[in-house]
Formats: sequence, C-alpha cells, structure tokens
Amino acid sequence: MDQVPDLASIVTTVCQDMETHLGRGRVADYIPALARVDPRHFGIAIVTCDGRIAAAGDADLTFSIQSISKVFTLTLALDKLGADLWDRVGREPSGSRFNSIVQLEQEKGIPRNPLINAGALVVTDTLLEGGDASETIAKIADFMQRLADDDSVSIDAEVAQSEAETGFRNASLANFLRGFGNLKGPIDDVLRVYFNQCALSMTCRQLARAGLFLANNGVDPLNHTRVTTAGRTRRINALMMTCGHYDASGDFAFRVGLPGKSGVGGGILAIAPGRAAIAVWSPGLNAAGNSYVGALALERLVSLTGWSVF
Repeated sequence: MDQVPDLASIVTTVCQDMETHLGRGRVADYIPALARVDPRHFGIAIVTCDGRIAAAGDADLTFSIQSISKVFTLTLALDKLGADLWDRVGREPSGSRFNSIVQLEQEKGIPRNPLINAGALVVTDTLLEGGDASETIAKIADFMQRLADDDSVSIDAEVAQSEAETGFRNASLANFLRGFGNLKGPIDDVLRVYFNQCALSMTCRQLARAGLFLANNGVDPLNHTRVTTAGRTRRINALMMTCGHYDASGDFAFRVGLPGKSGVGGGILAIAPGRAAIAVWSPGLNAAGNSYVGALALERLVSLTGWSVF
C-alpha cells in the first residue's frame, strides 16, 4: 500500500478549502425531516486499511445516509442469492433520475441497477423474502453496527416516518415492480424496510469504518472478518463506479476516479481499493441529487493523495 505521509494534514486542508463553498446546493426538502438540516455542515473521515484514521469538520455529527445504505443491502443480497440476483436487476448505468418510473415501465420491471431506487426495492424484497419486516430491519441495522464496530449506529425513526409519509414515487415504483412480477413480498413491508434502511443515522467516521471491507477484497482489515467474497467486492465497487451517483456517475468518475455512493442526506462513501474508505457529508445537493460540496471535497482529496483507480 502506498503510504500517504500526513492524512491529518490532508483532511484539514480539504476542510479549509471547502469553507468558501459551504451552503451551496439545496437540501433534500422533499423529505421534511431532511429539509431542516443546515446546508453549511461539512465533515470528512478517512479510515485506512492499516488502521489510520483522519477526520475533520463535522465528522462526528450523525446524518441520514439514505441511498448509501443500498451498497450494504446489496452486499447482504449478493451473499444470500449470489448471481441469481441478476435475474431480477440489471448492472447498467441508468442515465435517468434515481426514481424514474418511465424507464422501469419501458424495461418491463427489471431495474437498470441495484443502486437506483427501483433496483434497491428489489434488493430489499430479496432480503425480506416473505419474512417479518421488523426482523429484516433489525438485521440490516445489526449488520451496519458490526461493520462500523459501533453499537450506537441506529435508525432515525423520524426520518423513516417522514419518508413513509412522502414516499409516493417509491410506492409507485414498488407497484410497478409488483405489476411486472418482480416484487414478491407485501408492498407495505418492502417499503417499510426500505424507508428504515435509508433512515440509518451515522457519522462520517462510522460510515468510513463500515465501508472499509470494500477497500480490502471483502475482508475487514482491522478485525480480519470476511464480510463478503473478493469477487463480489469487485462487482460492488464496479457498480459504485458506474452507477453510484445516478445520472451523474460519469462526471464523478471523471472528476474523482473512485468508486462511490451518494445519498440525498448529503453523504458520499468513496473507496480507494487497497488503501482506504472515505466518507464525506455536506447536505446541499446538486441538480443530480448528490452532495455539491462533498463531491468537490473528494476531488480535492484525490488531488492531494493520488488515490484514483485510473
């Protein structure tokens, strides 16, 4: 592994460089519980495969990870179903909004990839598999606590309720999926699990720690636990690179050059394979629904570290 001489200095520099940009973008005001978040927040945390941790800004404030949770439920689903998962969801970039209904109808109920909303609903359905919604939610939360090595990781009930009260497009996607025979469980149960997984509340430090296995061929390098296989890790990272920022994934790959997954809570998880996991958070979103300052920060970080897969 290439050594970066002073990660603490680098994250401090990134944080300082972002100060003039704070507040740019627009918070996800269509989810009432997220509309109240101050867009001037910014946090960054890096956890390396050799155990170094560097953090700056609001790295220890919790935020709603939203769609970043899709990376972790995908991990669980691949370990449960293996390649059979791809019978129900594709692996191509969408080129459309993350909650597009038109594309789902045109493609007869097979979502383009597991990181858009329709694909994540199918993934959630495979985890539920006719079981109890509360037990499935608890399993996902427990998985995140173990990956973060922190029992304080929890689901924000207010955010989950807020999403349930305003998640009409997701309900429409679920009904389309059911109409095409690609959703097996009760729609209300699938949506309940999905809204709760998106409402996971974590800090940048916890999120970077949770994603570290993706930088180390599926093995947590700090406690040596195998989370998933090396092959599945490569596939998850590939999907993060090509699909992790919805219809702006190509631009993120061009500017940052790391596998990443964004969430409308303003977080981004990025993976530097063989080196580290990085989490940034700033609530203001760009037009594609990705953190405006978070993407800038990762671009600056890569320029300082050279951590690009290209």
